[in-house]
Amino acid sequence: MKLSVFERLLLLNILPAEGDMTTLRIIRQMKEDLSFTEEEHKALEFDMGEGGSVRWKADADTMKDVPIGEKGQDIIKEQLVKANDQKKLQLQHMALYERFVEGKEPEAQINGQTGKPIPEKAAVGG
Repeated sequence: MKLSVFERLLLLNILPAEGDMTTLRIIRQMKEDLSFTEEEHKALEFDMGEGGSVRWKADADTMKDVPIGEKGQDIIKEQLVKANDQKKLQLQHMALYERFVEGKEPEAQINGQTGKPIPEKAAVGG
């Protein structure tokens, strides 16, 4: 599944920290697959901002093919549905919700935002 830096960071933040043993193994593998290599860190120039936000060099933002199996997709869907039911879903999660819960194909996305220009540095969190 092709994911942007923004989407990968969001998914890393919504994956649950608890579950049964087999689920935790899948979550651990997904976290490894969604994480960033040394080369990506160097190219993206991650910067931790105030309030927990993460910024990166937007022109280095590329899509990465991340393997997410059926059970992994179910875990993500469950977390997004749970956040929606609790009215804790945020605007930044809308594209992920549409993709994993509603089954919509993603449009061309730049830093998680459809059709928006790329800023000099992109950011998530805060």
